Amino acid sequence: MSERSDRTAASASASKPNRPMGGPMGRGLAPVEKAKDFKGTIRKLIKYMSRYKIGVGAVLLFAVGSVIFNIFGPKILGNAITEIFTGVMAKLGGNGGIDFHKVGLILLTVIVLYAASAVFNFIQGWIMTGITQKICFGLRREISEKINRMPMKYFESMTIGEVLSRITNDVDTLNTGLNQSVTTLITSVTTLIGISVMMLTISPLMTLIAFIILPISAGLLSILVKFSQKFFKNQQKYLGKVNGQVEEVYSGHNVVKAFNREDAALEEFSDTNQKLFESAWKSQFISGMMMPIMNFVGNLGYVGVVISGGLLVIKGTISIGDIQAFIQYIRQFTQPISQAAQVINMVQSMAAGAERVFQFLAEEEEDQTVENPASKYDIRGGVSFDHVRFGYTPEEIIIKDFTCEVAPGQMVAIVGPTGAGKTTMVKLLMRFYDVLSGSIKIDGHDLRSFNRSELREGFGMVLQDTWLFKGSIKENIRYGRLDASDEEVVAAAKAAQVDHFIMTLPEGYNTELNEEASNVSEGQRQLITIARAILADKPILILDEATSSVDTRTELGIQKAMAYLMEGRTSFVIAHRLSTVREADVILVMRDGDIVEFGTHEQLLDKNGFYADLYNSQFEEILA
Repeated sequence: MSERSDRTAASASASKPNRPMGGPMGRGLAPVEKAKDFKGTIRKLIKYMSRYKIGVGAVLLFAVGSVIFNIFGPKILGNAITEIFTGVMAKLGGNGGIDFHKVGLILLTVIVLYAASAVFNFIQGWIMTGITQKICFGLRREISEKINRMPMKYFESMTIGEVLSRITNDVDTLNTGLNQSVTTLITSVTTLIGISVMMLTISPLMTLIAFIILPISAGLLSILVKFSQKFFKNQQKYLGKVNGQVEEVYSGHNVVKAFNREDAALEEFSDTNQKLFESAWKSQFISGMMMPIMNFVGNLGYVGVVISGGLLVIKGTISIGDIQAFIQYIRQFTQPISQAAQVINMVQSMAAGAERVFQFLAEEEEDQTVENPASKYDIRGGVSFDHVRFGYTPEEIIIKDFTCEVAPGQMVAIVGPTGAGKTTMVKLLMRFYDVLSGSIKIDGHDLRSFNRSELREGFGMVLQDTWLFKGSIKENIRYGRLDASDEEVVAAAKAAQVDHFIMTLPEGYNTELNEEASNVSEGQRQLITIARAILADKPILILDEATSSVDTRTELGIQKAMAYLMEGRTSFVIAHRLSTVREADVILVMRDGDIVEFGTHEQLLDKNGFYADLYNSQFEEILA
């Protein structure tokens, strides 16, 4: 069970975005996913953002303006304190008092500066949010459109979660990163430069003392980060394992109970949970040490600044207000440094998400259109296979040399044991894959001479795995032809032998199916999909083991519906139960990925070959 738990944990962990760990400095210490090609991805992202260069330029302008207005505040406010201090000292000496008019003008100037800073900050945030949302909107649209142009082999090599994560997790990570990191980087850099300049104008000596603290803080930070990384990695690792074990045991609790494995599962969980506790405690403790240590070092810097400032005031080099302004600048100076550390992590995660998005958008596409395409209206149902050769890879050829003629209206059955490659023929007909050599023609036109979407309009499909969406039964049937009237929907349902069942429901055809369509049975879902195919009225049908997962009685009803559906249409039926295809005009027998026999039911029985063995073995099973 542990190996399976590890796999489940890995999957659960991979499907979740990185989350910062707890603790005051957890966001800066926790390990962050990094892009494989950081510089290349950032260049692509900048190129993608260039279409909004005017807006980005405005964001830069307003962000810098907001910082500049904010930076001048402490210096001007220091003048007010100096004026008050000078007035108080003059009054004590009997030579005047505080000039409240001048102090009021200084304070009004400070208020105006801070108000202008807030307005500029609001404007840049508003513009940047709009740009970010437009970028993410465009990426989601491009991903959605890209999915429709991707070859089937891509989706068969990727899990659903991996594809979905591109349009959900990765774009969301990019959204958060762009919205926060760009403006934060601009303001942080501008603030650092501006505050450094303002501090130097007040006192180079105090600035030097303040800057000495920076390498000490950076050194302590790097030591703690290096020491804590392994604990944060273990925390992520065991958190994934705990999630995986809970998910596995919960989803399979019936099996766990049936085999009396509750104690073993609890023991395994307790062991993993203990390891998670130990690694999380250590990582959070080290993270919690960060702020006290940084505050202690920072306070030492304040002591040095105050002492040196007091001496400079005594000498008359600076004013008392300059010390107050300098202390404010020191407090502001540490803020952009911590913001920059957080932004670096955010940019790393953003680049990793953007890299996966751009990789997906750069994937190879299949050709959707051709020059001078054959008309979809020419499709009547005649299909010919001419020396078809195909393999998913050139080294593993599945169909070596297959030739067959199918007249319009004929029923072709594709049979064989599980894993024989029956669905491969369907994929070739639908042009999910192209043949390596030879050709497949419909009414004399090579499949490759059709536009892919128009070719597929000539096919109706009923699959083993029924697909119904959340909505009414009427909407699900009408999915076969969106412009169909209510009367046509009912007529299709009657032909599919499902009208009687629908009318027994309280809401009839307006009955809402839930997300899993679990409020109707498997057989009823299958009949609804057959009604959908009947309504679509396509010249060629593909029926992929449509009765394999239902009981015998339900199968009889489905077979009646299928018989009506196949009437007058060329039909390709993939079947496991050979008793259902005895009336087929042609039976293709597949084994180990190759077509080993073909002919009618009687012809194949007379050959006494592989098909006869399959048929007789199933008949013996029924008798047994």
